[in-house]
Amino acid sequence: PTADDRLFHVCMLSISLVVMLILAALSRKNKFCLSYTFLFLFHSPTNFLDQTQEKGLTMAVFGLVFSKLAMLVIAPDPLPFCRDTPAEIKEYMKIIAIFYYPVLYYPLLVCGTLQRKTGYVFGALLSFSHFGVLVWQKFDCPKTPEIYKFYALLASLPQLACLAYLCVQFILLFVKGPKTDEDLDSSYYNDYVKSLLKKKSSGCGDGKWLRLKSRDNNSFRLSVFRFPLKLAVSAFVALVAIYHTALLLVVMVVPTLHIVRAGIDENIAFLLLGFGIVLSDNRMEVVKIVTFYTWLLEVCYLCAMTLSCLVSLIMLMRSMVLHRSNLKGLYKGDIYNIYNSQKTISPSKPGIVCWMGLTGYQAAIVCFGMAIQTVVFFICFLFLVFLIIIPIFHGRNIIVFEIAGKAWPAWVTLTLVTVLQHVTAKFAFIKKEAGTRDLNHRESLFLLTYLLFLINTLVGVIVAIWRMVITALYNIIHLGRIDVSLLHRTAESYDPAYRYYTHFLKVEVSQSHPVVKAFCGLLLDMMIEGGRAGQKIRDAEEGIQENRPSKATSSRRIRSRWQLLYTLVNNPSLLGSRKHFQTLQTSESILNGTPKISSKKGSKKEAPEPDQSTETATNQDKTD
Repeated sequence: PTADDRLFHVCMLSISLVVMLILAALSRKNKFCLSYTFLFLFHSPTNFLDQTQEKGLTMAVFGLVFSKLAMLVIAPDPLPFCRDTPAEIKEYMKIIAIFYYPVLYYPLLVCGTLQRKTGYVFGALLSFSHFGVLVWQKFDCPKTPEIYKFYALLASLPQLACLAYLCVQFILLFVKGPKTDEDLDSSYYNDYVKSLLKKKSSGCGDGKWLRLKSRDNNSFRLSVFRFPLKLAVSAFVALVAIYHTALLLVVMVVPTLHIVRAGIDENIAFLLLGFGIVLSDNRMEVVKIVTFYTWLLEVCYLCAMTLSCLVSLIMLMRSMVLHRSNLKGLYKGDIYNIYNSQKTISPSKPGIVCWMGLTGYQAAIVCFGMAIQTVVFFICFLFLVFLIIIPIFHGRNIIVFEIAGKAWPAWVTLTLVTVLQHVTAKFAFIKKEAGTRDLNHRESLFLLTYLLFLINTLVGVIVAIWRMVITALYNIIHLGRIDVSLLHRTAESYDPAYRYYTHFLKVEVSQSHPVVKAFCGLLLDMMIEGGRAGQKIRDAEEGIQENRPSKATSSRRIRSRWQLLYTLVNNPSLLGSRKHFQTLQTSESILNGTPKISSKKGSKKEAPEPDQSTETATNQDKTD
């Protein structure tokens, strides 16, 4: 294209660096210094993965970066600064490109999360620049000499969609203005607590009205719940991964099949004759048959790839439903449903690693799962078409039907024996008396069990084969999901993808619990109000006449302090920082924040003495 990619990236890197310096200067709290500027370049002052941030901006940037990574797999030049990359250094260039593109698009995240109009202006400038040059290049030069002439154009569609969304979103944010609410001031947490504490309708009213009221309450609770931003980003990146994987699966196989079908001529008859295959005496008829079979291969492959895409999309939607159920369960303390054992919901070193890599893990697993599903579904479609459908229409090569026909006595015998066991179990060996069930005709039951022992052994062989098929299909279909373990419940810890997911839930729930954040917001408001009351008292002592707080106000303040004290004393995450627990307890003796006080033999268990901070707070509350 006439818009040189190397010159564009040099200019965009320079503009992005200038934008970051300007935003660092505007966001400084103290005087401008060089160290703060470099700190700002690599650490944004706002948390763009926080629960209350704009999800669309972060999702679009992550999708943009993943699209670049997907195109790097087969790109002849991984970095835009060098052309005709030698084969011996191409892998090194791909590693550098993996770090280069996240740095290139990082200013878009910073501009969207600073909550300044200046940042929105710069974000719109950068996004319009990326979008305009990319559209220019694709319209100017849509064909590329890669595996398929239009692959680069088709692969850039997610990038164009993400950049277009960023352009529109930055303009809308500039018009609406930045948000002034901090994380704890968000109305989401209060709405979530209100939905939990909302009283159910009581009284004996109309049943239909009660059902409608219950349905409205359930819909309100579902509408209040929000997915964490990290899960929303993971779902969007998985959707982009499905598109890129499907595109690669199509362009790597279908054009090759077109070339093969176009090159079939009369010589194919001599080639098949060399392998002892005679389709027809007429060579032109052989060409038509082979062409038709090649077209059937393409149809089977496209059907398999389409089915794989549909399965991946359905599994992604089911994953989102299960994510919501797991999060709401952990919010309520239902730990055994996820972990099958008592666990501490707190951050850990493996949990932090899994939290950081969950989005990448899910995208990679979805891509790999789609590839495996496509291969398996393709084999199934080939078996269905070439061994069942075509032999039925043409009336020859019915190998499957011949084998089944020769073994029909065995199939009839097994079917009759199975039906006999079900019928006798229902009508002869079960008796119902007074609403209960019990065994009947035990002697006949024992005799029939002995006589059908060998037949049931043969049935067991079929059941074993069917079990293997069902297990393989289930695991292949659910291969792209990380929220479902492919192993038994007792061996879930050996499934790495599910272990990453459970560790992610630990960190996410411990840091973004909506009830805890609502409680922290209320405590923060109480501290602010308490500071104002203290200022009034100090002003009164200096000679400014102020009315003393009423008895009701004092009572509310005392009650609030006692509730705060009770909450802090029973907070499991604070047990490890108290002096008597640091000296008496070990990390193994504390399970899920519950201390285990061990006593010596022959002595009674004594409750731990309260620490000095608790006694001081208690005495102060008593004085108040």
